[in-house]
Amino acid sequence: MDSRALSLFQEILETPSPSGFESSLQEIVRRYVADFADEVTTDVHGNVMAVKNPDAPFRLMLAGHCDQIGLIVSHIDSEGFLYAQSIGGWDPIILLGQRMTVWSDNGPVFGVIARKPIHLLTEEEKKQVPKLKDLWLDIGASDQEEAEKMVRVGDPVTVELVYREMPNNRAAAPAMDDKCGMWVVIEALRRADKSKLDFGLYAVSTVQEEVGLRGAKTSAFGIDPQVGIAVDVTFATDCPTIEKKQEGDISLGKGPVVYRGPNMNPRVVQQLIEVADANEIPYQLAAAGKPPGTDANAIQISRSGVATGLVSIPNRYMHSPVEIVSLDDMDQAADLLARFAENLTPGADFTP
Repeated sequence: MDSRALSLFQEILETPSPSGFESSLQEIVRRYVADFADEVTTDVHGNVMAVKNPDAPFRLMLAGHCDQIGLIVSHIDSEGFLYAQSIGGWDPIILLGQRMTVWSDNGPVFGVIARKPIHLLTEEEKKQVPKLKDLWLDIGASDQEEAEKMVRVGDPVTVELVYREMPNNRAAAPAMDDKCGMWVVIEALRRADKSKLDFGLYAVSTVQEEVGLRGAKTSAFGIDPQVGIAVDVTFATDCPTIEKKQEGDISLGKGPVVYRGPNMNPRVVQQLIEVADANEIPYQLAAAGKPPGTDANAIQISRSGVATGLVSIPNRYMHSPVEIVSLDDMDQAADLLARFAENLTPGADFTP
């Protein structure tokens, strides 16, 4: 991963993009891809589509969703405390004790989520799992009037966006799900040699995956690809408490994960494996017995059907403020998709 690509990754991780509020991040994407894409468009839904060879009749779509889980302010009480609804799936216990940011029209507003001290909790309260509806956000306001001058109902909220590098070329941050996948498809477009592409290669930063795969549905319909590959994160099982017998033996730093199962076209999967082997790109295999909750699900059933693959980045502690991935896995995933594109033959038969 070169320095410019790494800087992009850091920048997108520190830019807020809860589902429905991705516009600031998408501007970064448009600026970055302008150097190597033949065309960059944004649809009414907010998906950013960068393409090489936009006029070609055969189309390969690479999709990585840019949206992250977050909250949305739903109520400001008389004392100036905020209550929020979830955008995407949270384990509420993760939010206790977190530094938060409300992204208001006037700029970011710092706040915290907590609860009363342990000294004041009853024995019964200590045993209870907190519910999101019972958590509040403290932005330091003295009353409702002051709070409403700072924020308003409908403002998005994220945990504090901080990127930290770790040993073994790993990194921790909120929203690795799925900004690392978005980065991979952008980098794959950049790395793919245009002279070897006899078709349109699209890299799509999709929106609103966390609330129902919505961006992938609209962008796949608009592009109408013959082949589509989604890049998302998957559960790394090389940490305590995760059952490898069900989730597979997936480790950080051992390469991107190529999925097999009914959501994946077997010819696309086989070609991904052959390309990885030919280019000595490490990879891991995983199984999905039903369509998982990724953009691959939506892409596969777009229009009359798309030959679909799913490549994933191992991720520890998914949907938390401290998701950990391997930068090496991401780098190798970008190479894998670039080489896959360079070896794709327009008009190839992907009928199972």
